[in-house]
Amino acid sequence: MADNKDKTATFLPNFDIKKLLGDMKIPPAPDMEAVMAAHKRNLEALTEANRVALEGAQAVARRHMEILQSTMSGLTETLKELSSAGSPTSRAAKQTEMLKQAYENAVANTKELGDLIQKSNAEALQKLNTRVSEAMTEMQTLLGKK
Repeated sequence: MADNKDKTATFLPNFDIKKLLGDMKIPPAPDMEAVMAAHKRNLEALTEANRVALEGAQAVARRHMEILQSTMSGLTETLKELSSAGSPTSRAAKQTEMLKQAYENAVANTKELGDLIQKSNAEALQKLNTRVSEAMTEMQTLLGKK
């Protein structure tokens, strides 16, 4: 071992490791408790966003089921009305009116479900956006780059 030290001293006679490390501009390590607290808040925000998204998906599924039940009930009534006796002209007029109403209902229901999905997604995304903004500010503070 003494032989290796002698070789290093001969090879680099003026080498001073303390001076080398002292000259390096190594930033101080951030407060690890603060970093871990920030990560905890990140996970909490992600959990909250997922909760909001799940609640939104459940609301969409519930509403979709209500629409389906309403449609099936309406279909039963439509079939009863169409089976009643009447002239071919009045039946055709009734069918046309029913088709128009069914189309309008389908468009309204699709818009309603789309709005529910959009609202849920916007709420979840807002929670994430807020946390990302906070996290950026926290990291700047931790790294001393206000």
